[in-house]
Amino acid sequence: MLKINGHSRTIFRRYSLDSFPKSQQLFILTIAVFLFFGMHNLLQEAIMNLEGFTFAVMLGYMEVLGVTACSYIERKYIAKETQRKAPIESYPLLTLCLLSSSGLSNMALNYINFPTKVVFRSCKLIPTMLISTIINRRIFSSGEYVSALAVCIGLVVFAAAEWQNSPSFNPVGILLVTLSVVADSILPNAQEQLFSKGSSRLEVTFFTNFFTLLAMTLSTLASGDLIGMIQYGQQNHALWLYMLVYTFVAYIAISAFMQVVKRFGGVTAVLLGTARKGMTLILSFLVFPKKFSWFYVLGAILVLGGLLSSSLIKQGKSKEQNLPSYQAVKSLDQTRIDEDEVKHLSPAK
Repeated sequence: MLKINGHSRTIFRRYSLDSFPKSQQLFILTIAVFLFFGMHNLLQEAIMNLEGFTFAVMLGYMEVLGVTACSYIERKYIAKETQRKAPIESYPLLTLCLLSSSGLSNMALNYINFPTKVVFRSCKLIPTMLISTIINRRIFSSGEYVSALAVCIGLVVFAAAEWQNSPSFNPVGILLVTLSVVADSILPNAQEQLFSKGSSRLEVTFFTNFFTLLAMTLSTLASGDLIGMIQYGQQNHALWLYMLVYTFVAYIAISAFMQVVKRFGGVTAVLLGTARKGMTLILSFLVFPKKFSWFYVLGAILVLGGLLSSSLIKQGKSKEQNLPSYQAVKSLDQTRIDEDEVKHLSPAK
C-alpha cells in the first residue's frame, strides 16, 4: 500500500505544474481560467434569469461557501498542510476586499444588467497596476499602461451596443459595482504579498474565504437574503442543482486564478481576468442572442490589440532580464583575462 501511495505521489509530482516550463504553465492556467470562469459566468447569468430570483448577493455567498469547504478539504486531506505561514492579522484586509468585491458586485445585479457589470469590473486593470506600484513597488512602462487602457476601452465599446439595446444605469448599481472594482484592485496585490512570505495558495484561499464567509453569513441573515433564498429553493428545486455546479466550478476557476497570482503576479492575473471578461461578453452574446452592432467588432479589436501589445512588452522585458548587462560581460571578460595571466605566470610542472 505504501508503494502504491509513493508511486501515486511520484506521478503527481511528475505531472504537476512545476514540471512544465513557465510559458506552458501560463498556457495551461490560461485555458483553465477561461474555461471554468466562462462556465461560472454563464451559470451566474442563468441563475439570475430564473423567474422570481432576486437574491443576487447569495451568488457571492454560495461561491464563498463552496470555496471555503473545498479549500479546507484539499488543504487538510490532499496537501496535508497543518501550519499557517502568514500571521492571522494579515487576513482582515483580504477579507474586507473579498467581501466588498463579491458582495457589492452581485448586489449590483439587482440594479444593472449583466454586461454593464462585466464592463465596469473589467476596468480594474489600470487601478491594479497603480496599486501594484504603491504596494509591491513595481514599475510599469507607458506602453503597458496604454495596452491596459486599450483593453479597458475595448470592453466598454464592446458593451456599448448592449447599453443601447437594454440600458440599465441605476445610480445605486453603478456605485456598488464601482466600489467592488476598487476592492478587487487591491485584492490580488495583497495576495501577492502573502505569497512572497511563503504562504501557499490553499492557505490564502481558505483563510480569506473562511473569514469572509463568517461576515457574509451574519450580513445575509440580517438582510433576510439567506432565509429568502432557502424559501425560494423549496419552491424551485432547480436552484440547488445550479448552485451545486456553480460553487464547484467557482472553486476550480478561483484555484486556477490564484495559481496565476502566485506564479506570475497580480497584474498578469488581472490582465488574464480582463481577457476572460471579454470572452464572457462574447459568450453572453452567443448564448443569449442580441442584435448585432459594429461596436462588438471595434471593441474586440481594441481588446485583442491591447492584450497582444501587453504580451509583446512582457516578452521583451523577459528577454532583457535574461541578457547579461555590459558591466557583467566586462567583469566576466576581465576574470578570464586574469585567469589566463595566472596560468601564464605559474611555473610549468
